[in-house]
Amino acid sequence: MNQISHFEAKVANGNGEQTLSRDVYRLGHRFDFYRMLSFYFTTVGFYFSSMITVLTVYVFLYGRLYMVLSGLEKAIFDDPSIYQSKSLEAALATQSVFQLGLLLMLPAVMEIVLERGLRIALGYFVIMQLQLASVFFTFQLGTKAHYYGRTILHGGAKYRDTGCGFVVSHAKFADNYRLYSRSHFVKGLELVMLLVIYEVYGKQYRSSSLYLFVTFSMWFLVASWLFAPFVFNPSGFEWQKTVNDWTDWNSWMGNRGGIGIQPDRSWESWWDEEQEHLKNTDIRGRVLEIILAFRFLIYQYGIVYHLNIAHHSKGLLVYGLSWLVMATVLLVIKMVSMGRRRFGRDFQLIFRIFKGLLFLTFISCMTVLFVRCGLNISDLLAGLLAFMPTGWALLLVGQACRPLLNDGLWDSIKELGSAYEYVMGIIIFMPIVMLSWFPFISEFQTRLLFNQAFSRGLQI
Repeated sequence: MNQISHFEAKVANGNGEQTLSRDVYRLGHRFDFYRMLSFYFTTVGFYFSSMITVLTVYVFLYGRLYMVLSGLEKAIFDDPSIYQSKSLEAALATQSVFQLGLLLMLPAVMEIVLERGLRIALGYFVIMQLQLASVFFTFQLGTKAHYYGRTILHGGAKYRDTGCGFVVSHAKFADNYRLYSRSHFVKGLELVMLLVIYEVYGKQYRSSSLYLFVTFSMWFLVASWLFAPFVFNPSGFEWQKTVNDWTDWNSWMGNRGGIGIQPDRSWESWWDEEQEHLKNTDIRGRVLEIILAFRFLIYQYGIVYHLNIAHHSKGLLVYGLSWLVMATVLLVIKMVSMGRRRFGRDFQLIFRIFKGLLFLTFISCMTVLFVRCGLNISDLLAGLLAFMPTGWALLLVGQACRPLLNDGLWDSIKELGSAYEYVMGIIIFMPIVMLSWFPFISEFQTRLLFNQAFSRGLQI
């Protein structure tokens, strides 16, 4: 899985550079129409189509999010002629069939029908689904779209070592996290938040099957992006290996970086390496990166006005208070960072007492705020959904503006990034831990990945 992903990333990077080259420009202008179509599809067109497919999901969900949070969708569904329309549900049900990807599968099935017959073609299709081919190719779609799009924005294609070792070996959680964090995990969690907010605030869908018709293919995409590396990882749900993976990942997150420290030894070194494409980009790439980061502020702006604390007020004061809460959280993170540098090594007891007092103070202030404003648990969860993307937006903007920041501010950005990495790692790791508690899950995975003779030898 990892070797294939390295190869797909390398080729996607190369096609991104080709798209920016003068050669493709000249060929596109000098070919006749049919040769141009052939050239497009056999080179950069396949990766461009992959990127457009993923971008369409983002545009669709952000458009739905805007409709839900602005109240436009509620106004539409309050119209009985629309809400009670059976033709609308029929149209969405038909659309959902094509969201399965069956339309993309038809050419392969038809080819097998012509060569070997309908029965063999249908059997081939069923076997591919049982072998989780849809999960695998959906995951690789994210790989192509990420690296192709990043090269279009910033350039920076490079050689990637795909490896020629024994592939049937267990990949550690930290290895998978380093390889797929930015290309799949971050995007998958972003889509999860979009779908959750759409479900929570899109109240008009709760009494009908429209939500399922509209979003089930996107839930499938999210599940593939978040968990495919672990499903295809040999012994990925074996308990002892899961424990060792957690120890290794926790050690990797805690190690300090520096000169000569490899990315697989320290999170700081890996974090610096992940931003190499921003070091050599031009002003256009930085501006586009900042503009794309602003999409996360939609969460905060929309959800804050739906909390009970707003009392249906649409004034700017409510939005300003939400930024005050965000600034308080960032201040707490900065104080913990300063305490770790001053007391973390020589005065560990003082540092732990300082963290405890800071945590108790923060919890007390939040409790008073909740009691005075009449907030509940749902408001707390909604607040997390609002402020978590906001902090990530600040992190992305800070990375894009790195040449303008001093060392102190950059250290704060790095501490914020470390906090987010811990949270994302725990969110992704928890389902793996729960599945590893059941021994039959690991045995089922082994039987799924390998034939019976090999799986018996692997168990031994």
